[in-house]
Amino acid sequence: MELIKVTNDNLEQEHICCAISNNKDFQVISKKTWLKDRFGEGLVFLKGNVRGKCFIEYIPAEFAWTPIEANGSMFIDCLWVSGQFKGCGYSNLLLGECIKDSKAKGKKGLVVLSSKKKRGFLADPKYMEYKGFETVDAAHPYFELMYLPFGRTAEKPYFKESVKRVKHEDMRNGFTLYYTNQCPFTAKYVPILEELAKKRNIEFQTVHIQTRETAQNAPTPFTTFSLFYNGEFITHEILSEKKFEKILNSNG
Repeated sequence: MELIKVTNDNLEQEHICCAISNNKDFQVISKKTWLKDRFGEGLVFLKGNVRGKCFIEYIPAEFAWTPIEANGSMFIDCLWVSGQFKGCGYSNLLLGECIKDSKAKGKKGLVVLSSKKKRGFLADPKYMEYKGFETVDAAHPYFELMYLPFGRTAEKPYFKESVKRVKHEDMRNGFTLYYTNQCPFTAKYVPILEELAKKRNIEFQTVHIQTRETAQNAPTPFTTFSLFYNGEFITHEILSEKKFEKILNSNG
């Protein structure tokens, strides 16, 4: 498969995989704006020359929007191959190109967010272990930081203390949602959740993370989307209206 590196020069012409509507769609606009703002920091968006979810997005860890310490490494925002493209070796192809590029840029290794078991929007732990990654740190309730070193090093990446607490007493009561524009789906679903909470007269606060500094000191490893209730973590998976209804009902 031919791979295409999306840059400022071809951003408007290229399909960006996870948001397949036209360029006037607000999800596409949100994601492409995110990419445009990150390219200068070294972000790479590499995709298969297909119309579907077959891509990898990575960035120098110093510029990653997650509370980790991993200076000198590369952070994988997302590796996603789905649908008809699964089982064809494309994940290996994309990850291999990321490794090759990161080594050429003098990086110490690769870092990625995963979990104790396979979960949506996080790297598959079994696949990452198969590719040589090891778990080097963990954060409540199920997040794991996986690392692929390129050579011998005494320094291993780790989560910042801001994500180590089980409960965040400083949060307001009710629901608090932290999110960024890294994933185009937040542009669609966050307003839906806000409207639903308003109709149900539910305490619901959104925290739109708009700077790297804020993201790197957030109370959650997955700043793209993390929902809390009374200061306790609920989920990182981007919710549809139906799924949010279930959470509301389960919390009375």
